[in-house]
Amino acid sequence: MPPSARGSTRALERRLGDWARKRVPRPIVDLVLFVLKQGWACLFGALMLAAIMLSHRLWQPDWPIRRYDALFVFAISTQTLFLILRLETWAEARVIALFHLTGTAMEIFKIHAGSWSYPEPGIMKLMGVPLFSGFMYASVGSYMARVIRIFDMRFTPYPPFWLTVLLAVLIYCNFFAHHFLPDIRLALFAATVIIYGRTMIWFRPGRWYAMPLPLAAFLTSLFLWIAENVGTSTGTWLYAGQMTLDHVSFSKIGSWYLLLYVSFVTVTLASRRGIGLDKPALQHDPDGQRGQHQQPQHDARGPADKTAL
Repeated sequence: MPPSARGSTRALERRLGDWARKRVPRPIVDLVLFVLKQGWACLFGALMLAAIMLSHRLWQPDWPIRRYDALFVFAISTQTLFLILRLETWAEARVIALFHLTGTAMEIFKIHAGSWSYPEPGIMKLMGVPLFSGFMYASVGSYMARVIRIFDMRFTPYPPFWLTVLLAVLIYCNFFAHHFLPDIRLALFAATVIIYGRTMIWFRPGRWYAMPLPLAAFLTSLFLWIAENVGTSTGTWLYAGQMTLDHVSFSKIGSWYLLLYVSFVTVTLASRRGIGLDKPALQHDPDGQRGQHQQPQHDARGPADKTAL
């Protein structure tokens, strides 16, 4: 992507950040920026959830286009606009394409295994799976790619890359294999802590903060579980034996926790942003602005790749 394209996105993010800094009391400015950046990162997923809820309330059976098909048109139109308006980079689009492939493959298998279903009719389906469902997985990929960039995240110390890929492959395969073989998810839970237990995510809403990667994965899985409840409460998809008024089983939090490691490694296959960089250098500010950034010597990114918000 040319620098001017990247710059337009950064300029928009910078204006958003400047607006918050001027209007928010200093003691809570980092919290407000954190919320703003998170909302900006999950914009695609939020729009998809809004479309699901709105279409559920408005759609009529006699309308000429089915709701699932309309959701697919909305999703692909939104994705196209994100690229045209440069809200996502082409590198992030490649990540999203990988999520489409892995997500749709899992959907096809799980539908035929009876794990969940899409009860409404539609034309734009692949082996019983509505095509918009791939964008639900892609929204996770979009969020991950964007949040790493927007928060200027660093992952340190990072485990051997081959080991992270191996763990992701085992997790992904277990989602299929546990239908025929013993379920090894407990061992996989333990493996995530053993492999990533020392890895800290350094992120910057305004100043630098850090969080253990497994904790971040768990907290993210909670929000994804809430999003799942939006999908099932609108009848867009339902798990086996579930009614629309039933909440999604809490066990799905664990499923999402594991799937997030697959998602994260998928992102790292397309972009190594934040991996292998030094821990941010912190300095004390006499005015209390602890945590200001001193750029590590090994950060080779150019100015156009810096976080702007």
